[in-house]
Amino acid sequence: MVKQHDNIYASALDEIIDFQFDERVVSVFPDMIQRSVPGYSTLISNIGILAGRYAQANTHCYDLGCSLGAVSLSMRQRINQPGCDIIAVDNSPEMIERAKALLTTDLATSDSVVPVDLQCADIAETTIENASVVVMNFTLQFIPLDQRLALIERVYAGLKPGGVLLLSEKLAFTDPQQSDFLIDTHHDFKRANGYSDLEISQKRSALENVLVPEALARHEQRLSSAGFAFSSVWFQCFNFASMIAIK
Repeated sequence: MVKQHDNIYASALDEIIDFQFDERVVSVFPDMIQRSVPGYSTLISNIGILAGRYAQANTHCYDLGCSLGAVSLSMRQRINQPGCDIIAVDNSPEMIERAKALLTTDLATSDSVVPVDLQCADIAETTIENASVVVMNFTLQFIPLDQRLALIERVYAGLKPGGVLLLSEKLAFTDPQQSDFLIDTHHDFKRANGYSDLEISQKRSALENVLVPEALARHEQRLSSAGFAFSSVWFQCFNFASMIAIK
């Protein structure tokens, strides 16, 4: 599948509407995510490695907010426990349809026998049970603030002892100097990948009411409140980080 170039915000828009994962975004998503999230490829491949380490026999592994299924395919390559499957959930019909095509290609070319069940559904209504690995890769930041703890509590309840939550998020920072440094550096990253100042500004405006980042301490507090005895940052590049929490 040919990767299309992201030029959604390349021209000045009369009105900037809230960002949504519609067909327009889905068609350029692989290009958009690689050019927008520093370290994305490294993050995806290492989520697969961690899933391979923590997956338990005869359990479910969840990819909540799976988008095009990059995490699911990475996990699929690394999980070697018998009886495991991957349940990948996203509420965008366009994302799920495109993910099905990518999964079909992977099934035809991969030696892995781990099945992937793609579901178009709201993760807030998804049953999480008998889980050894749950991944939320830049997903929680799109959930309303007042619903985040309940979702993490449901993940914790659905995990088996020794199971893990892998949580990747864009971070906010309370120290103004640190915040300015990391935001400015992220913008430099995007410029280096070909985005103009207009594109950066317009996309930031589109995401302002949709993507709400939080400080690392808030994530740690929420994970602890949900019951996780251990959590740690295992990856960070600029203001993007991923945590592991173990039940």
